Amino acid sequence: MNQAANTEDDDEDGGAPPIPVGAKNYMTPQGHLRMKNELLNLIDVERPEVVQIVSWAASNGDRSENGDYIYGKRRLRQIDGRIRFLTKRLDLAEVVDPTVHYGSDQIFFGATVRYETQAGDEHTVTILGIDELDPLHGKISWISPVARALTKAREGDSVTLKTPGGLEELLILEVTYPAPAT
Repeated sequence: MNQAANTEDDDEDGGAPPIPVGAKNYMTPQGHLRMKNELLNLIDVERPEVVQIVSWAASNGDRSENGDYIYGKRRLRQIDGRIRFLTKRLDLAEVVDPTVHYGSDQIFFGATVRYETQAGDEHTVTILGIDELDPLHGKISWISPVARALTKAREGDSVTLKTPGGLEELLILEVTYPAPAT
């Protein structure tokens, strides 16, 4: 396989972290639906549009200097890579509904946790799947060090987080889950 092919395969995931060997790909029903909708949109809408453009561009003759053709083929490779990535992730998905823990004060997948550091800083995080993370908005992966430290603890507990700077105590202030649909 040539170097260009390696680069394309590496980019198909959009920078998503790998699933640890032997781990399940936990995700919320909302995350699963979002990924499934993206996959269907790529297959049913985006890919056919790009194929049509590439076909039109190819019919114009010399492909070596045809920007529409070159860009279209590159975009097709990106779309196909993303389709492969989404298909693999969805095949490994284990959908976990966090509403089953509604009212619980113990931390599991799907919990939103408000905690305080030793320095007195408060943070709020929601523990989600690897493909749902958004650290800038407090959505962390269940495999992250913070999530691992918090998991199975309860409101009022203090847990130890191993950081590059040493051990840090986190005080759990509040644990919430989304309410079940009625």
